[in-house]
Amino acid sequence: MSTPVTVGQLTGSAQSGHCCPRSVTLPATGMTLAHASQIAHLLGGRLPTSSEWEWMAGAGIRLYPWGDHEPDRGGSWANIRGVGPDTITPVGTFPSGATPEGVLDVAGNVWEWTSTPAGIGYVVRGGSYRAVALYAQCTFANEVPATLSSPGIGVRVVREP
Repeated sequence: MSTPVTVGQLTGSAQSGHCCPRSVTLPATGMTLAHASQIAHLLGGRLPTSSEWEWMAGAGIRLYPWGDHEPDRGGSWANIRGVGPDTITPVGTFPSGATPEGVLDVAGNVWEWTSTPAGIGYVVRGGSYRAVALYAQCTFANEVPATLSSPGIGVRVVREP
């Protein structure tokens, strides 16, 4: 998907059991890895692997999804600490932060689950509105427990052609 899953994309069983912000344009958050996987399946896809996520972000080509320059206050690159409004924003609020291929919200706003295990948890990517710029870099990966349900972690779906 070119964006993270939004609250408005969820219906019925996909929505039950996780905390959704009220606005339908906000990223769906507050789900465990298992629930994120279920949502991806219900939306016709799956979670990306960490390697797929990194490739989508542009690792090896650019430092950040949009290019090599750091985000700065007043810019419209990403919703991260010190640059964004210090809260989750609607998907697509930072269009200048899109990859050259048009993939939005790759850096900042909410972390995104991947299907890749790491240590005692799973890899999340992209950083969040509370993350520093380093975490928004294409190659940065974080590890969280699979059972964590956080308002700062969402999901992006991969669909096979």
